[in-house]
Amino acid sequence: MSETLDRTAAPAEIDSRAVVASGARLAAGVCIGAYAVVGDDVQLGEDCVLHPHAVVNGPARLGRGNVLHPFCRIGGDPQDLKYAGERTHLEVGDRNVFRECVTVSRGTIQGGGVTRIGSDNLFMASAHVAHDCVIGDHTIFANGATLAGHVTVEDYSTIGAFSPVHQFCRIGRCAYIGASTVITQDVLPFSLVVTKRQTRCFGVNSVGLERRGFAPQRIRAIESAYRLLLTSKLNTSQALEQMRLTLDGSADVAELMRFMESSERGVTK
Repeated sequence: MSETLDRTAAPAEIDSRAVVASGARLAAGVCIGAYAVVGDDVQLGEDCVLHPHAVVNGPARLGRGNVLHPFCRIGGDPQDLKYAGERTHLEVGDRNVFRECVTVSRGTIQGGGVTRIGSDNLFMASAHVAHDCVIGDHTIFANGATLAGHVTVEDYSTIGAFSPVHQFCRIGRCAYIGASTVITQDVLPFSLVVTKRQTRCFGVNSVGLERRGFAPQRIRAIESAYRLLLTSKLNTSQALEQMRLTLDGSADVAELMRFMESSERGVTK
């Protein structure tokens, strides 16, 4: 292992088990953990931290105070069939946090050759930024948020968990995209966008209860409670009252009622 250090202040701290290419440039205060990899033509600014197993590929320039958690890969080759090994880049600002298994691709020649990320962004576990994207400052990518290529995300926007954004879309400043929302058009600045929620309860997990050893009479009592709740056209309070009147002897129904009565967010029906 060999490295080129900017020794203007405290030298970089590199675990002996890390791999740092000879063409990498590390500023003062950089900390690189065991089995982390820093590729050729990578520049890390002051006080960057690579936790064990983090990977940075070049050409890439990262500013100050960026933190890369285990198994993230920053600056990987674009996932584009047109990519043929051309020299493309990644540019990252300061104080970004890349959590576990985050992936960020470099640009493509067709898209301008550069993926750009600003400063003070949080990329939660398994988020993905594809080639030629432009990310502003102070954004949040929740777990599994995914950008296709050529997406622009403006400052202070939030992309919810497991939300994919189609290529060439723009996410306006201060927009909020709720979890599991598919974005195929531009999202307006200051807007709240979320997919329709159609989650509902379809009855009792009878097979699972049988496998857990529930006797048939126990399951029948639970099924009766669910009929009151879901198909009787009673509201929740009325259904609970009928459960008390007709199913008072079932400990399982009593548990169900306690759960419903203690709910602070409402129950899925």
